[in-house]
Amino acid sequence: MHLKLPLKWEEKMNYWRYKLLPRTLFFRTMLLIFLPLIGVQIVSVVVFFDSSWSRMGRRMADGVVENIKMVLDLHKAGLPAEGLAIMADKNMQMDFALLERGSELKDSYEPETNKLVIEYLKDALRREIKDAYWKIFFDKSAVKHDLVIIVDDGAEVYRFACPRKKVFSSSIFMFVVWMVVTSVLLLGVSMLFLRIQVRAIADLARTSENFGKGIYDDGFKPYGSSEVRKAGLAFIKMKERIVRQIMERTQMLARISHDLRTPLTRMRLVAAMMPEGADKKDFLLDIKEMEDMLNGYLAFVRGEGNEEAKEIDIADMVRKICDRFKVEHKKIKYLSGNNNIMIVVKEQAIKSAITNVIANACRYGKKVEARVSCNERKVIIIIEDNGPGIPEDKREDVLKAFYRLENSRNKETGGIGLGLAITKDIVVAHGGKIILGDSKLGGLKFTIELPV
Repeated sequence: MHLKLPLKWEEKMNYWRYKLLPRTLFFRTMLLIFLPLIGVQIVSVVVFFDSSWSRMGRRMADGVVENIKMVLDLHKAGLPAEGLAIMADKNMQMDFALLERGSELKDSYEPETNKLVIEYLKDALRREIKDAYWKIFFDKSAVKHDLVIIVDDGAEVYRFACPRKKVFSSSIFMFVVWMVVTSVLLLGVSMLFLRIQVRAIADLARTSENFGKGIYDDGFKPYGSSEVRKAGLAFIKMKERIVRQIMERTQMLARISHDLRTPLTRMRLVAAMMPEGADKKDFLLDIKEMEDMLNGYLAFVRGEGNEEAKEIDIADMVRKICDRFKVEHKKIKYLSGNNNIMIVVKEQAIKSAITNVIANACRYGKKVEARVSCNERKVIIIIEDNGPGIPEDKREDVLKAFYRLENSRNKETGGIGLGLAITKDIVVAHGGKIILGDSKLGGLKFTIELPV
């Protein structure tokens, strides 16, 4: 169910969703696991702190303060300090001593500021020892009794010392540590199994992309969850059907080519025995046109054939094609840009497509410029000329088979309407696209985009 929101809100939500959410399936799924896990941990720690640890801390602080109050009451009742010190040490695990008023405290004493340790102790002291001044210190030199409480009731100055563990329980830290450790283990196991599933999807996507580029990966085997395996098997069956259809079409057209070339050869022999004249010339031109149409149609349906894809320097290829056309067309110019642009393609097919575009530009324009650039996602090949161009409403049609602009592209100037269709077929087979636009030179701007 999709909640319909105003268009402005939808645009804002899409913008922040794009900015904040991870883009990969792996990290999005990990976010779905990690956020609830963190939420459960925070709630558990808060509940434990509020219900168990805080209650236990209050009770421990109350016990220490009750012992202090009892010692103070007994001393005020007349019991000697020496006897109370022995009793406190034996029964309360606490050091007790009287201090001379005005005597300086030890240098090892420093005020205790850790709220987790003394907050409940302070509350208990405020509540139980109201008529005396008290101060809490931490004794850095003490081995055992490191928490020191100085109490001044106006008549005497008392010193109490006890271990920190009598007022502070470290169980919350152990609880948090165990939660973190178990969560990390759970997260690690989740990442391991999730990565396997994501890798299966990524392999399927890579194989599909390679197949779209004409690169056949026969080593792909579906694995992972049942849904991913099902999608992989469906892709393999689809690929097999497409490859079988291409092979059957190519074989059928090869047979047609063989059958048609035989009568064309006989016709050429008959024409050779004809007397010289206008009829013979027209007859030979018709035969030549039929052969060109047959070769062009076969090239169109055959595409790039069974050529294997390999890594090439596409910039160097375009530069060499331009150099070759410079011999007959001196106005062609290759604008040097990025060099060493490596891309995996079927070399002869792409070379044929680019050659076809540059040949058309040289045929209809007196000035031609070519350049190659790239970014992280695609390689861009741009060929511009100053020719008559192509009307905007005809640019989609010229990429269709057997379509010709009669005003400029006719049989006399060459072409049967298959050149650009073959080029588009090759580019699309590599997962790319063709864009026709207006050139700054005044003619046509032909752009070929190929995925990296």
